[in-house]
Amino acid sequence: MKIDDPRTRRVIINSDVKNEADDQFAVVHALLSPSLDIRGIIPAHFGSGRSQRSMLDSREELDHLITLLGGSDVTIANGAADPLPDEATPVDSPGAQLIIEEARRTDAGPLFIGFLGPLTDMASALLLAPDIAESDTTVIWIGGPPYGDREWRGTWPEFNLRNDIPAANVVFGSGIDIWQVPSNIYRLASVSYAELRRRVEPCGELGRYLAQTVVDFNTAHHRVPVESRSLGDSPAIALMLDPWCASFRRQSPVSFTPDGHCVPSEKGGDVLVVDQIDVRFFLEDMFAKLAEFAEAEAER
Repeated sequence: MKIDDPRTRRVIINSDVKNEADDQFAVVHALLSPSLDIRGIIPAHFGSGRSQRSMLDSREELDHLITLLGGSDVTIANGAADPLPDEATPVDSPGAQLIIEEARRTDAGPLFIGFLGPLTDMASALLLAPDIAESDTTVIWIGGPPYGDREWRGTWPEFNLRNDIPAANVVFGSGIDIWQVPSNIYRLASVSYAELRRRVEPCGELGRYLAQTVVDFNTAHHRVPVESRSLGDSPAIALMLDPWCASFRRQSPVSFTPDGHCVPSEKGGDVLVVDQIDVRFFLEDMFAKLAEFAEAEAER
């Protein structure tokens, strides 16, 4: 039986895809999902700690993933090469212009933009075109520290935030709709090496590449022995596929200090913060779509 629904949801994905080993899964999941009308993918920078050309590294990794998927006519629009210099100065880019163009459309329904890294390109778009804050656009951001008394055992400030704190303040102060998946939630989307061996590696050249990327990254960057990794960017794709797969709480406006802490703010609007998300749903959906893709490729 063929289960099909022709309706689609308009989305843009902004990803620092070469930074770690989780963006790759999120990008592939999105590209394999027929209900997502992907208007473009924006490769993003991830600071200068690992590379002096991080945005271009992300672009090259994105191009490689698309090749492994057999090619795609999806629009690729490079994002900013560097973070904002301050909260008043945009860094214009093809990616920022794509965001402005799609946000200003009134003929295509709501727009969801998933940010799997820093908010540089969204902030630049808002500084260049403040009117888009009033458009039917939702920013889904994987990033930021836990709220309240929840503890965070990772690096500080949280990685996606610290790569452009001024950009986060521009976006959070703009009043645009924001769904935030903070670090204490996105870290709960872990997969083990055993799962990768059973569910991902058998899925052709693409599956082998994805599984090995996780192992290679952990070996190079993890300080202690490990056999798992959080696919922390995948919740953004889950929220695009099914906005009801998570529970949210309403957070009053905040801004971020230079050391990455949240403080109350008089600018911006409330933020919908994900408190819980259906990890089973999006991991199983991704595993199934990888398997279906591999089966289709084997039949060609």
